[in-house]
Amino acid sequence: MADIASFTWSVVIPVKVLTQAKSRLARLGGERRAALALAMAADTVTAVLECREAAHVIVITDDQAVGDMAGELGAVVIPDTPPGGLMGGVAIGGLNGALRRGAVFARGRWPGSGLAALFADLPAVRPTEIATALRAARQWPTAFVADAAGDGTTMYTAGPGFGFQPSFGLASRARHAAGGAVELVLHGIDGLRRDVDTPEDLQEAAAIGLGPHTAGLLRCAPRGR
Repeated sequence: MADIASFTWSVVIPVKVLTQAKSRLARLGGERRAALALAMAADTVTAVLECREAAHVIVITDDQAVGDMAGELGAVVIPDTPPGGLMGGVAIGGLNGALRRGAVFARGRWPGSGLAALFADLPAVRPTEIATALRAARQWPTAFVADAAGDGTTMYTAGPGFGFQPSFGLASRARHAAGGAVELVLHGIDGLRRDVDTPEDLQEAAAIGLGPHTAGLLRCAPRGR
């Protein structure tokens, strides 16, 4: 087991180009969907920045609005697509590829930190929930938090010196477990587990309590939307 008191975390958060994000929220309309994706990302990034366990926050994106938002909040922003589309001479794409590029960046800059991958669609997450999960993750080489549906993953971690092998996507909970990561079963982290892909997910997140950016956006929404 890793030394519980010996390191901090670098948290890597990938964010899609807003016009491509959250296709299952299509009934909100393209412009509205993009605004919601940006608001949820802002709430997620804000919560991580306010978490004492997270010493460094890296947002990976090719979207100008996301990059501007994350930079203004205080995160380090790096492009989703590296120059030439390569990392170490190898083409790596998709969500997991973006996370691995973020990990290479973080370990090069802060080699003593643990790595945590976190989704950007967690509008109800609280800094205390992230801290609870990261403290628990210190005890294991690799660990993860399952999503509310029980099939996916919202957080994946690797301690310093351990391989960072995120496997997000369909059935990621089973893949992360099969890869040796320990599932963190914790109380009081409902916001951390409630990622938002559908209007029903958003309703559940609202019942937990939305962050200020998402709540403010929805309060401004026209009636009937």
